[in-house]
Amino acid sequence: MFDWKILPQHEFDIPVVVVGNLAVGGTGKTPHTEYIVEALRNNFHIAILSRGYKRSTKGFVLATPFSKPRDIGDESFQMYQKFGKKVTVAVCEDRVHGIRELQRLDPELNLVVLDDAFQHRYVKPTVSIVVTEFNRPLYEDKMLPYGRLREPVRGINRADVVVVSKCPDTMKDLDYALFKKNLGLFPYQDVFFSRYSYQQLVPLFPDQSRGVPCLEWMDAEDSILAVAGINNPRPFIRYLKSYMPKVRVNIFPDHYNFNRKDFQMLLKRYKTMKGKNRILITTEKDAVRMVASPYFPPELRAITYYLPVKVEFDVHGNREFSQELTRLIRNSRP
Repeated sequence: MFDWKILPQHEFDIPVVVVGNLAVGGTGKTPHTEYIVEALRNNFHIAILSRGYKRSTKGFVLATPFSKPRDIGDESFQMYQKFGKKVTVAVCEDRVHGIRELQRLDPELNLVVLDDAFQHRYVKPTVSIVVTEFNRPLYEDKMLPYGRLREPVRGINRADVVVVSKCPDTMKDLDYALFKKNLGLFPYQDVFFSRYSYQQLVPLFPDQSRGVPCLEWMDAEDSILAVAGINNPRPFIRYLKSYMPKVRVNIFPDHYNFNRKDFQMLLKRYKTMKGKNRILITTEKDAVRMVASPYFPPELRAITYYLPVKVEFDVHGNREFSQELTRLIRNSRP
């Protein structure tokens, strides 16, 4: 109905960059949204708007120093914690209303980044970015419930830019060419390739931490309790298992709200682990929910860390992602 102009699309007088995907999650939208904001915030006055998945509130909510994950969702809370006062963060199910509220509250705003809004077509984007995972390409997927696609593969035709995420370090020119060919993009569509770069561990409770361990220094006699409540934890687990310590894995559903029983189970599992050095490692997204929980066991506070992740883009074909995105935004402005 949007294609046939039966339902209206709203266009704004400031650029709107949409980051999304065709699958139901796990492609890395949030780290890519953070990369985009970090790359553009020196040249634009930016706001991030998402729906705030699994939050307990309704309507438009602006992130403040008093916000909790339950108020704005864990992903928006994570981005607010990361960017602070440098970027406005808000949530709203109705993105049209959300953008209008952001403009009303901040007249100097000149760029809005919509996180996970490729299917929210009431907003006409300036630039649409679709993220698809290298190991789970959308052209090999099927529609729900037989696969993980929210809409048919032909939906990628609406994208201005396609980002292939979580690429291996060993990609060759032939791999790039084959993936681009299989995507079947139009000449006006750009494609870029990115990978995750895991950073040093960060204490979940810095004031109670015994110090920050280095995975490279741990040996086969040490143990890691890995905890993940994200859509696709396999890269996280694979990274931890690439080191020498024994890894015990605990997987929860995406956006999972940990309760007292869950934490008691984790504490029990931790106590049964062997080794001189025993630590608990979780993802950055899970960390924002864990640290806000009143049920987190005091016994685990000193040995719990999260593993930050950053996005790195391949400079393939002498084209740089942030420069190309800036060009697309500026060329669209009146």
